[in-house]
Amino acid sequence: MGDEPSWELYRTFLAVFREGSLSSAARVLGLTQPTAGRHVDELEAALGASLFTRSPGGLRPTAVATALVPHVESMASAAGALRRAASGEAAEERGAVRVTASEMFGVEVLPPALASFREAHPRIDVELVLSNRTADLLRREADIAVRNVKPTQATLVTRKLGAVWAGLHAHPRYLRAHGTPRTIDELRSHSIVGFDTVASVRTLRGFSFPITRDLFAFRCDSDLGMYAAVKSGFGIGICQEGIAKRDGLVALLRGEVGFDVGVWLVMHKGAKASRRVRLLFEHLGSNLKSYLDGRSA
Repeated sequence: MGDEPSWELYRTFLAVFREGSLSSAARVLGLTQPTAGRHVDELEAALGASLFTRSPGGLRPTAVATALVPHVESMASAAGALRRAASGEAAEERGAVRVTASEMFGVEVLPPALASFREAHPRIDVELVLSNRTADLLRREADIAVRNVKPTQATLVTRKLGAVWAGLHAHPRYLRAHGTPRTIDELRSHSIVGFDTVASVRTLRGFSFPITRDLFAFRCDSDLGMYAAVKSGFGIGICQEGIAKRDGLVALLRGEVGFDVGVWLVMHKGAKASRRVRLLFEHLGSNLKSYLDGRSA
């Protein structure tokens, strides 16, 4: 029996699975495309199974590859936890803390709080995972999570920080050129920014017509991409109120369209033993609560 495949091969496989191509996976991992391809070939040879097939849209995972993913994700979580545990003693203010948040919160809200934390604790490094996927704290994929859905697991420490309102906004430049919609029906004549391939679209109260992909003049499955389109003056889209106000966007039909997005700060109970995790948890809790309350921390 030959040697077991190395973690490096599995890591590359997982990146290719998530990214859909060798070139994208190589960029994410800091490898060359030939190296990423060689890793996949070596793993397939070691396992005796094909993991991907080529298609016009990129690499398509086989059934074997899909079955492997949960196990490889567990390996990735364990590797990350080991790295963080080895990076600093639990009782000291040094090492690394891994935080996960949605694209919008991670890019548009968290950086100032993380920057002030670093100033106060210069020996603690921060690893930020931008993902709309709910990271599994039970498997220690991250130390701290900022979530928009309340976790229910008893082994998690959960703190409700508040909520942010999200609704229709547009750049003043767009409104000057195309007018301001005064009713829901008038939106039909405007350029709407929305999703591309997401299977389901959040239902907003007040609409007298279906919200489908065909409604959108700009389609993108990235929240950051959609927000960039609205901020550039492409059209009207759903944005978080605090971010939109900061960038000078105008709220539209506020009494008719919109919803509250809850914000929870979460960590695993076991992470309370780590001083650096507790410090960042408390710092983010204070800063995000101030942001949600419309105050500066």
